[in-house]
Amino acid sequence: MEPISITFKIDLISDTIEKVHRSALIKVLRQMKKVLILFAHPRFEKSRANKALLAEVRGLDFVTVHDLYELYPDFNIDIGREKMLLAAHQLIIWQFPLYMYGPPALLKHWIDLVLEHGWAHGSGGCSLEKKQLFIAVTTGGSREAYGADGFNRFALSELLRPLEQTACLCRMMYLPPFAVQGMASLTQEHLGRYALLYRLAIQGLCAGEADLAGIVRCEFLDVWATALLHQGAP
Repeated sequence: MEPISITFKIDLISDTIEKVHRSALIKVLRQMKKVLILFAHPRFEKSRANKALLAEVRGLDFVTVHDLYELYPDFNIDIGREKMLLAAHQLIIWQFPLYMYGPPALLKHWIDLVLEHGWAHGSGGCSLEKKQLFIAVTTGGSREAYGADGFNRFALSELLRPLEQTACLCRMMYLPPFAVQGMASLTQEHLGRYALLYRLAIQGLCAGEADLAGIVRCEFLDVWATALLHQGAP
């Protein structure tokens, strides 16, 4: 019997290591939460911030980007389909630009139709229980413009309160919003950093055991993601 060549042994070891790495990666991906981004922007072609955010996360295997205005330009929502999507994901993100202190009309319409009594809330309505939800929002005004002493008189968290209560009504865990604010003064470099923070926030919430008690104490999720960036994780 001829001896096995050194080259063959090295190839065999390399192949084994690659299979182990692939198996470990598959295991990690299976353990990660699946993310559903419900995106609502009636003028997406003119967007800068939302384009940057979505471009950063579209390639993630565990993230589904669901563009409501692209799918339902006539507002004729397929309720059954939307419920199936919600059931298949553990982290839900409502992403939109703030329009007159609230979400665009189609997202509000989606909430009114899909989150039905008896399915999402009320007696027997526990389909979304224990799922996590946060809002990714962009605003023209700066962070300083939102608050009791600011131009807009109310903090952003106050303006988002009806959506927070909607999540709580559906027994979901509401997390702080990820906010990109002061669009007029943001350069592409700024937007690139926000996009990176968006990805880090999503990955941080999905991989391993995130410190949820610490996260909910943050006013904004992008602040928490900045801390992750400084820690060099994930």
